[in-house]
Amino acid sequence: MEKFVYLFNEGNGTMKETLGGKGANLAEMTNIGLPVPHGFTISTQACNAYYEAGKSIPSLVESQVLVALSRLEEKMGKKLGDPVDPLLVSVRSGSVFSMPGMMDTILNLGMNDETVEGMGKLTSNPRFAYDSYRRFIQMFCNVVLDINVYYFEQLLEETREQKGYNSDPEMTAEDWKEVIVGYKGIVKKHTRKDFPQDPKEQLFLAINAVFDSWNNQRAIVYRRLNKIPDHLGTAVNIQSMVFGNMGNDSGTGVAFTRNPSTGEHKLYGEYLINAQGEDVVAGIRTPQPIQTLKDEMPGVYQQFVDTCKQLELHYQEMQDIEFTVEKGKLFILQTRNGKRTAQAAIRIAVEMVEEGIIDKQNALLRVDPEQLDQLLHRRIDDKHQRVLLAKGLPASPGAATGQVVFDADEAEQLSAEGKKVILVRPETTPDDIHGIVAAQGILTSRGGMTSHAAVVARGMGKACICGCEALKIDVKAKQITVEDQVIVYGDLITIDGSTGEIMLGEIPMIEPKLSDEFQLLLAWADQEKKISVRANADNPVDARKAFEFGATGIGLVRTEHMFMDAARVPIVQKMILAEHYSERKESLAQLLPMQQSDFEGIFEEMKGYPVNIRLLDPPLHEFLPNKDELLVEVTKLQIQNPTSPELQEKELLLKKVRQLHEINPMLGHRGCRLGLTYPEIYEMQAKAIFYAVATLADNGAEIQPEIMIPLVGHVNELKRMRQVVTDAAVAVQEETGKQFQYTIGTMIEIPRAALTADQIAEEADFFSFGTNDLTQTTFGYSRDDAEGKFLQSYIEEKVLPENPFAVLDQNGVGKLVETAVKLGRTTKPGLKTGICGEHGGEKSSIDFCYRTGLDYVSCSPYRVPLARLAAAQATIRHQSNKNEVFTTA
Repeated sequence: MEKFVYLFNEGNGTMKETLGGKGANLAEMTNIGLPVPHGFTISTQACNAYYEAGKSIPSLVESQVLVALSRLEEKMGKKLGDPVDPLLVSVRSGSVFSMPGMMDTILNLGMNDETVEGMGKLTSNPRFAYDSYRRFIQMFCNVVLDINVYYFEQLLEETREQKGYNSDPEMTAEDWKEVIVGYKGIVKKHTRKDFPQDPKEQLFLAINAVFDSWNNQRAIVYRRLNKIPDHLGTAVNIQSMVFGNMGNDSGTGVAFTRNPSTGEHKLYGEYLINAQGEDVVAGIRTPQPIQTLKDEMPGVYQQFVDTCKQLELHYQEMQDIEFTVEKGKLFILQTRNGKRTAQAAIRIAVEMVEEGIIDKQNALLRVDPEQLDQLLHRRIDDKHQRVLLAKGLPASPGAATGQVVFDADEAEQLSAEGKKVILVRPETTPDDIHGIVAAQGILTSRGGMTSHAAVVARGMGKACICGCEALKIDVKAKQITVEDQVIVYGDLITIDGSTGEIMLGEIPMIEPKLSDEFQLLLAWADQEKKISVRANADNPVDARKAFEFGATGIGLVRTEHMFMDAARVPIVQKMILAEHYSERKESLAQLLPMQQSDFEGIFEEMKGYPVNIRLLDPPLHEFLPNKDELLVEVTKLQIQNPTSPELQEKELLLKKVRQLHEINPMLGHRGCRLGLTYPEIYEMQAKAIFYAVATLADNGAEIQPEIMIPLVGHVNELKRMRQVVTDAAVAVQEETGKQFQYTIGTMIEIPRAALTADQIAEEADFFSFGTNDLTQTTFGYSRDDAEGKFLQSYIEEKVLPENPFAVLDQNGVGKLVETAVKLGRTTKPGLKTGICGEHGGEKSSIDFCYRTGLDYVSCSPYRVPLARLAAAQATIRHQSNKNEVFTTA
């Protein structure tokens, strides 16, 4: 008989796929003797069975839940629904991967009109009992009965105002009884049924709701953002309740064993006295820093500190811990690996190595390469004056500027229009996820540094400030009031998530600097990786940045980008419009010293590392005016000034543009096809490269130019073009008297080239895979058309698992790459291979490149640190390949 339900002591930390992350950790903590309230977990397989049964709990699952409940009642000495000494439980979801704020929680389940009286007598605290009951009704109705929490909050706020209270702890038992009557009225109005009183009915309705929440909109969005598979399902954790709202010797909190923003090895968290767990993360009350618990409850604080150390050493990871104190007794409700900023991830990984907790390889695997982008963005320039508006809690580092918006839909809409926005809310909820994604930063007036807004923002690397109580936010009027200052919808503000400062207007930003820990981690990565990391750079400035970020070469210089300079475009146009070879050579002679200067600058910046230069690739018409706009100009001149010399000039230009116009330019007259038609263009470029090499040789520099012929589909194309480059080299060597080394290869971006790579390798010293175009030609997609029209819906509807232009399609495009490497090295065993498409900076694609035996990856300069780390991780993950022989890149 398949087992669907596990008591906490029946599981362990290795069972995440069955128990979910939360359930596995509860089981593990139970087994190592921590004070965990008893309970049981309904498995992720039960969730899948629920959906297979048409969103109905199968009878086998139901019977196992009842058996586990009976065993829990025995352990606790209490029964669910007992009017004298009732067992109350919490119901929490728990997927395999942590999904903070995405799923739904119910506390105090088992309360009804009878058990609330029993709880009041048992604890001699009727106020606590009725407070717990009203919380349960509110949560249950929101999660299970789908009644908007707004109705309950509105009634509660009106009650507080009527009675002259400022906060919930001032409410008496009689006050809560009034609220409960009102809450029941809301339930009756919206469901036309009474609030369910049978605790077992409550339990199974709650289990249904948790399973249903696996496929609610916010969960789907979160999974899509974080690439979490849909088939995993969620577990359900049923746990006996402990109460943090039983008086001033009780409380609840959330803490991290290290600072999740900075990585500092210091306990970081918040708690609330006389509160339940959801109060901390919901942002309804602003909590106190965890350190002040030392003054309130010194014994509990020390026990908690010791528990944090025990958990961190046990898991060898920074932990995110939820706890409750009931009548002076500490209970641990949950632990999981804590989410953290990139800055914190690096510091924690490095310091854990220095503390002897983990080794260097483990440290490298701890940091997500994609997170490193957070460290390579701008921050506020301190030299500029700040008009400080207010200050809140620094919840997620980094800075952002944008227009103030007050709801998630507005944020999404304006962002789609290309505008930068700051999402401002009293507090965020999981329903705001799409607005948080769209916004540059998030600002809330309530909630702490472990609130929903803070946790989600940190995970996304977005600036966030929480708990700024000085802000009076009026969502309906779309304005913020701070003392006598009013900020309205659309106004520009800047937020600094590192300091908590909110400033008026836009403030200039500066480039980031890499921390010592970051540099050390990357140095460890360089020691491990067996695949080199280069950069795509088209000018000396980009080459310098690539070198600073640790690139050991340039994998792609797109020479056509050098022609786009405003001063050069007229010369390029003149070259294109030339009717005769002699006219074209004249223009090329003007371009040659410009190109030579470019190459010299790039070579100097790379200080002897190899530089791979792709000869001119795009269609010539891209350098000419737009055909439709030119036609309008010609038509106007024909009407207004038919005899003007300008008209003749424009007509000639229009004629040439029409001649060069192509139905499908991507597959037209470009790349080596252009070189074959106009070999003098490639000859000029090759000479510019070799003149640059010869000039720098006078200064003792050793240059390693790699000259790449683009868009080759047949070996004969490469053979012809190779000869053009070789002849240019001979000519420059004879003219300058300098001898130099160089290699000639090709970019593999046409399927036929990959399939005939053994033949092409006869004429190539290297292959560089241009996976952008290889993806287009393999799928038959025009990237611009696909991304603009259907590709997004393909991804959303799971036709494709990923955007193939962002993440390499290993099953299709990848097979062509593998085939080309294998065939090419059959002809030339030492053939150097690399990748220079955008995939060269994406972690799973880099892993593929390592497994395929490529010598290097090349990406944009700002992704070089990411690629260095991903290359190291690929090496570590595939230890069996460590003895492979790789050629030098």
